[in-house]
Amino acid sequence: MLISVAMICSCQKQDLDTEQQFARRKTELDARENALVEREKEVALKETALKERENALAKSRKAATNLGTIPPDAQPQATIRDAAEAKAERDKIIQQFSAEIRAQLPDPEQLKAARAEKDRLTQERLAERQRRREESQGQEQYKLQQPQKGWMSGAAVSPALEAPSPTPSATP
Repeated sequence: MLISVAMICSCQKQDLDTEQQFARRKTELDARENALVEREKEVALKETALKERENALAKSRKAATNLGTIPPDAQPQATIRDAAEAKAERDKIIQQFSAEIRAQLPDPEQLKAARAEKDRLTQERLAERQRRREESQGQEQYKLQQPQKGWMSGAAVSPALEAPSPTPSATP
């Protein structure tokens, strides 16, 4: 009898664990469902706002098209005069702006002269480098061709003999 009571108690305990797990899962599912409903509401609001924008844009395009198709004699004279004044003012501003831009741009002849000077200086630098390179190679050749007296005779060579001869420097 004790065994049967223990079995019944253990079954009830398992049922209780299962019910708690079920309740927790149901709570999580309800929270997810509420979040999904909120998202759907937000999407619906955004769709409504987008449709309103589309309608407003369509109306403004239609109004702009209608304004462009009104014959000139049907427009009031004040509108025509204002449009002409606005166009004249716009043209005046464009001319002033163009003049200011042209004044800020350098003269093409000055650009060419500056570019030529830069090219000349570059060529001079390249020629100077080449001259130095040739002098350096010439000195190395000279050193290689000279017998090394200090090694042959065992005597000390004076530093004046070892020093290379000074080379004249070219000034640009």
